[in-house]
Amino acid sequence: MFKNKVVVVTGAGQGIGRQIAIDFAGAGAKVVIADHKEKEAKETLTNIQSGGGQAVFIQTDVREPEDISSLMKQTKRDFGPVDILINNAGKGIWKSPFDLELEEWEDVIHTNLRSVFLCSREAGKQMKENGGGSIVNIASTRASMSEPHSEAYAATKGGIAALTHAMAASFSEHGITVNAISPGWIETKDYDGLREIDHEQHWSKRVGKPSDISRACLYLTAPENNFVNGENLVIDGGMTRKMIYHH
Repeated sequence: MFKNKVVVVTGAGQGIGRQIAIDFAGAGAKVVIADHKEKEAKETLTNIQSGGGQAVFIQTDVREPEDISSLMKQTKRDFGPVDILINNAGKGIWKSPFDLELEEWEDVIHTNLRSVFLCSREAGKQMKENGGGSIVNIASTRASMSEPHSEAYAATKGGIAALTHAMAASFSEHGITVNAISPGWIETKDYDGLREIDHEQHWSKRVGKPSDISRACLYLTAPENNFVNGENLVIDGGMTRKMIYHH
C-alpha cells in the first residue's frame, strides 16, 4: 500500500515519531527522519535499516523556516516528491502563566504550531505538483482539556486542531487530505513500570502505546481512506469521554 511512497516524519528521533517512522518503513515507504537530535534520529535510522527498510536522516530544527525549506528540498532530491507528511515534532513546558517568559512561550509556539503550517505549506507545494498527498498533524487531547500551567502547550495543540480543518479546506482542490490525531496518555518510556490504577482509569483498561498512534497514521494516509478529511481523531482510551464524580 505504501511501497515507495515518500513519507516525512518530524520529531522521528524518539517516542511516537520513531514508531510512526518504523511502521511506515515496514509498510514499504521511503521514510525521511526529520529531527534536530542526531543521536536519537540515527537510532531510528539504524532500527529501520536493520529491518530492511529505506530511510534517511535529515537534521532539522522545525523552529527554523530555513531548515524546513531545506528538509523538503533535500527529500525531493534524495527520494522524490513528498507523498505523506506527519507533523509530529513537539515540546511542552509546565510553568505558571505568571512566570512563563515570552521566549519560552514563543519556543513552544514555533516548535509545535508554526512548524506545522510551514512544513505543510512546503510539502503541500510538492504534493500539489504531484497530484495529491496526505498530511497528518499530531495534536493532543490537551486541545480540549487542561491541567494547570500548560498554557503554551494547550494553545499550540488547539491551534493545530483548527489549522487542520483550515488546511483541509484550502488543500482539497489539489487532492491533499489533512487530518489530525489527538493522543491521550501514550507511554513512550517505561510501559512495564505503569501501575494498575494507570491502566484502569481508561475505558480501554490500558494506557496507550506509540503503535496506537502509528496505526492511525497508516489508516489516515491510505489512499482508499481519503473520504476522511479535516478530522481530529481522538485516541485516548475513552478518557475525554469519561465523566468523573468524587463521592
